Amino acid sequence: MKRTVEREIKLRAGDGFALPGDLGEPMDPRRFSSTYHDTPDHRLAASGFTLRYRSENGTGSWQLKLPHGGDRLELELPGPPEYVPQRFDDLVAATTRGRPLSPVATLDTLRQGVMVRDQGRDLAEVVVDEVTVTGHGAAIGRLEELEVELVEGDDDALRRIERALRAAGALDADERPKLFQALGLVRPPPRRPKRTAAPSEHLVAMLEQQYQTILVRDPGTRLGSDPEDLHQHRVAIRRLRALLRAARPMLDAGWVREVRAELSWAGRALGEVRDLDVLLDHLRSDSAALDDRERRSFDDLLEQLTARRAAARRTLLADLRLARYIRLLDRLEGELRAPPTIDRPVALREIAGAEHRRLRKQMRALGDQPADEELHAARIAVKRARYAAELAEGTVGRRAGRYIEAAKSLQDVLGEHQDATVAEQMIRDLLESRTDASVPAALAAGMLIERQRERRRDARRAVPAAWRRLEARARIWM
Repeated sequence: MKRTVEREIKLRAGDGFALPGDLGEPMDPRRFSSTYHDTPDHRLAASGFTLRYRSENGTGSWQLKLPHGGDRLELELPGPPEYVPQRFDDLVAATTRGRPLSPVATLDTLRQGVMVRDQGRDLAEVVVDEVTVTGHGAAIGRLEELEVELVEGDDDALRRIERALRAAGALDADERPKLFQALGLVRPPPRRPKRTAAPSEHLVAMLEQQYQTILVRDPGTRLGSDPEDLHQHRVAIRRLRALLRAARPMLDAGWVREVRAELSWAGRALGEVRDLDVLLDHLRSDSAALDDRERRSFDDLLEQLTARRAAARRTLLADLRLARYIRLLDRLEGELRAPPTIDRPVALREIAGAEHRRLRKQMRALGDQPADEELHAARIAVKRARYAAELAEGTVGRRAGRYIEAAKSLQDVLGEHQDATVAEQMIRDLLESRTDASVPAALAAGMLIERQRERRRDARRAVPAAWRRLEARARIWM
């Protein structure tokens, strides 16, 4: 499967616009046809995904585009136009959930443009697309788009080209994807309740945001090429679960219990692979300081961890294909926009304050030399307090934002401690599992264990100051 990260900007040719003659070298005009596929209710488009079959000069291929940070990841597979490749069907399964994918529009494009070059490098393509939109066999519209796509250039090159185009008369583009423009679709903006809105409106906006993040990150988790997708997928599930916990005074207790239990299962399904990603990245980084012989010996030990990660990923993919996961997504989609509330007015500030008081009680009970398990539990409590503050931020304002920043700092310190604790134990386990471990491997393991202990000591020393900063910011809840 071919993979390409698209970095581009879209503009619109204003009246009298013409590509500057000195911008680049003309490219041969191209004509191609793109048949877009979606569910009848355009679920892919609503999630920011694009699935199309593109044909040009008698050949064609399937393309799936997914959000990738501020860019787009384009995946390409060969195949006949009559059938969506099973791999692509699987990648978008969390969004389609069994709904059929079928053609919704065909866009016939004439593309003309120039290649911007500098010192022998192809920086970017600048193209003007003239598009005819066809639906159900009849032309239904036309559109034109000016696009700059990086080839070997960087963001500075992209900005320079954009300035030149705007100076020549280019205007802001319709930011909707071509399919949205072609079919006249409008993506509803995310909910942003006013500060004075009811607490339930702020809660629903936060819940829906996490649900949308799950959908957007799910294909990347299945694809497995960027660990950040799995990380953000898991974070959204955890944050959703924490928000429901914090909002318990506003919600039906039985409903919260049921949904949180299913979210807990989904989080565990993602958890082992994510934890192993963090651990492997951490150990590889630390082992870089070893000499070549010791590093090679330690890499032999890490092969066991890599194999364990591969097995955990197979389990993860099997869990994402279960009907249980699909039922959970259906439930979130249907119920988060109007969760069952109880007739009990509660201020979000009060919820955040109560969560901080629970955290304070836990932090004060730590003592001078808390156990590793106690610091791990404190980290969970900090995270809960942070998410409750995020829920209240829309009604409280900037001071809540400062509290959230301090909470994240303390969470990071405690997370560093937990990562080092887990890493030390894993190094020991790896060494003990290999009765044939070499002397260099044992020496490397010992050096890395000492590095983890040093990290734990540094983290423990940083906890009191980070906690004092958070306590000072907590006055907002008083």
